[in-house]
Amino acid sequence: MKIAVLSLGVLALCGATALPAIAAKPGPKPKLTMAQARIIALKRAPGKIKDAEYEQEKGGWRYSFDIVQANRIHEIGVDAMTGAIVEDIYEAPGAKD
Repeated sequence: MKIAVLSLGVLALCGATALPAIAAKPGPKPKLTMAQARIIALKRAPGKIKDAEYEQEKGGWRYSFDIVQANRIHEIGVDAMTGAIVEDIYEAPGAKD
């Protein structure tokens, strides 16, 4: 009896790990490329880009750049459809992973 219960538990665990991960829905095709958005971001905040991503935030799709400037991180968000700056904030170094 214990062996049957143990076997069912092992099968349940194996089945759970074999399930495909739920993938995030990809965003719409942007009108700007990452390279074009990078140029826009660096014009606003010169420095070295530490991190860049295409993400959905506040209902729209954008490129987000973390730019190292001296002892701070300057985060610039560029709308992926229009090229407009949609975020321009400073973070302390190490504030984001």
